[in-house]
Amino acid sequence: MSHHYIRFTDVHFSYPDGFEALRGVSFLLTHGERVALLGRNGAGKSTLLLLTNGLLLPSRGEVNIGDVPVGKKTLPIVRQSVGMVFQNPDDQLFMPTVEEDVAFGPLNMKLPPEEVERRVGMALDAVGASDLRKRSAMQLSGGQRRRVAIATVLSMEPSILVLDEPTSNLDFSARRDLIEVLKDFTHTQLIATHDLDMVRELCPRSIVIDKGRVVADGETTAILEDQKMLEILGIS
Repeated sequence: MSHHYIRFTDVHFSYPDGFEALRGVSFLLTHGERVALLGRNGAGKSTLLLLTNGLLLPSRGEVNIGDVPVGKKTLPIVRQSVGMVFQNPDDQLFMPTVEEDVAFGPLNMKLPPEEVERRVGMALDAVGASDLRKRSAMQLSGGQRRRVAIATVLSMEPSILVLDEPTSNLDFSARRDLIEVLKDFTHTQLIATHDLDMVRELCPRSIVIDKGRVVADGETTAILEDQKMLEILGIS
C-alpha cells in the first residue's frame, strides 16, 4: 500500500516574485492516517497542499506519493492517487449537471461506460448526494456544492484525500454531514483547516506550519494544549 504514503523531504518552494512559501518542510504520512495541517493564513498550508498533487512543483527538495516522486513526467500517476478538494467548490464544478461533474474524471481516465456509471453512483452515495445528480451545481447550496466537489474526487477512487478548509462557510448541518463523509474515507487524509473542533474529532495527528516551516508535528491533543502552539495559531 505504498501509494497511500505522502513524503516531503526538505521541500522548498518560492513563487515567481521571490516569496519563499516553504522552507525545508519534511514529514511522512502513512496509510490510513488522517492528519490536520494547521497554521495562520499565509503560513504555507495551501502551497503545501498544491505540491502534493503536482499543481506546484518544489523549487528544491522532493515530494513523493508512495514510491513515485512528484514531477512533470509522473503527474498522471500522482493525480490518480491524490484527490484534492479545493477551498472553493466552484473551482471544481463546471459541467451542466452534477452527474457530469462527477463523471468528468473517470471519463478522462477512459474507463468503460459501465465503470464510469458505477463510480458516479458510488461517489454520490458516499456524500449523500444521489438525489442531486440531475441538478446544476449552480442551483445548490454551499454545503451541497461542497459534497458534490468531494464526490468528483471520490469518483477517481484516490488513495489519498487532500482538503483545503473543507468546512469553511458551512452551516452546522452541512458541516456535520461533511465530517461524517470524511470519517467514512478510510485511506490517507491531509486536511488544512482552522476548524479546531473538527480537528479534535477527526485528526489524531496535527502538523503546524509557520512562516513556511514545520514547527510542530505530533498528537493533536498535546499540540492544542500547548500555549506556544496556540500563539502560533493565533488563538491564544
